[in-house]
Amino acid sequence: MKDIIQADVPKDLSKIKTKIFFNLTKRQLVCFGCGALIGVPLYFLTRGILPKSLSLLLMIFAMTPFFLLAMYEKNGQPLEVVARNIMDTRFRRAKKRQKAPLQNQ
Repeated sequence: MKDIIQADVPKDLSKIKTKIFFNLTKRQLVCFGCGALIGVPLYFLTRGILPKSLSLLLMIFAMTPFFLLAMYEKNGQPLEVVARNIMDTRFRRAKKRQKAPLQNQ
């Protein structure tokens, strides 16, 4: 008798992301590309002026936000959505009003 190969298929297919190149999504490729476009020229421009280790650290700090945008995800939401929700709840929306204590007259 032939062996039957079985695979579990999730019911919600909207959470599956299409991988394009090197098993990365389109969003990750764009973010990594933007990080490389900023970081690599920055390194080569500052390499002659600053020490190489400091120039390398500057490149790493310049590229880190792009890598975070590409990779960080919480509850299916990317970093900018999570950051916007935090900003909304902390600063933009009105805080819950507290009741003032009653004054005895």
